[in-house]
Amino acid sequence: MTILLEVTLPIFLVLAAGYGAVWAKVFSDENVEALMRFTQNFAIPCLLFLAISTLDLDAVFDWRLLTSYYSGSLASFATGILGARFLFARPMQDAVAIGFCCMFANTVLLGIPILERAHGLPALEPLYAIIAIHAPFGYLVGITTMEIVRASSKNVFVTVGAILKTMSQNALMIGIALGFAVNLSGLMPPAVAIEAIEMIARAGIPAALFGLGGVLFRYKPEGNLREVAFVCLVSLMLHPLVAWAMSRLVFGLDDPMIRAAALTAAMAPGVNTYIFANMYGVAKRVVATAVLAGTALSILLAAFWLSVLP
Repeated sequence: MTILLEVTLPIFLVLAAGYGAVWAKVFSDENVEALMRFTQNFAIPCLLFLAISTLDLDAVFDWRLLTSYYSGSLASFATGILGARFLFARPMQDAVAIGFCCMFANTVLLGIPILERAHGLPALEPLYAIIAIHAPFGYLVGITTMEIVRASSKNVFVTVGAILKTMSQNALMIGIALGFAVNLSGLMPPAVAIEAIEMIARAGIPAALFGLGGVLFRYKPEGNLREVAFVCLVSLMLHPLVAWAMSRLVFGLDDPMIRAAALTAAMAPGVNTYIFANMYGVAKRVVATAVLAGTALSILLAAFWLSVLP
């Protein structure tokens, strides 16, 4: 257990440092916003570009790996909706937002550093395959379901088209797309450009973790604790359990792919879940508190999954 905490604890100490800096008012909300813009618009896109541009696509983009992970996502989404609706009597729009929170794991800011510290850089290759379609998959499922629930299905395709346009302008998606373009074409940028990109990329994860801590300070724990506990149970236990069962018992994948599918699925809900809830103005308090509580619980549950995974 000590070794496992040595893997996960530094990550959450960086989160805590960002949280404490904002709490102590030595790092303002404006500073946090600027730091997160740097990481999400520059540093992490550079990291994803470098990773995907050198991936062995035939080896990593295994349909069984993606099916394993996203089966867990869909199971968590459906369970979140049904639980919110029938266990807690939430309106259907609230239930969709809570389901989205259950399925949308923090694959980048938590998944990458935990998997890297536990198993090294090579272990990240299957994770990048999951990340490459994570946002498009999650938003298409969530938004399409929400639009149908809102009885405006005639506008679903217009809405999805607008979201696809927005995602095409997202820096993370651009970094991923450019990585695929370089990988498939074989045309690498000059060595000096790669070195500059690597310098920016190295700053990404630690800066993003510190900034995420500052963001989480805004999400004060407020009420709805039963719903929050339910979200944490689904996102931190059901999602990885389904991903593990599919990858190991159904498909018999190798250990690195099992680790990538299950451990990534065990990450807390990402900040994008609050963005989704805020976009529709529903279940914001539940989702915000679940992001905070889930991130805090991840230190223990990540250690648990590291101990049981091959």
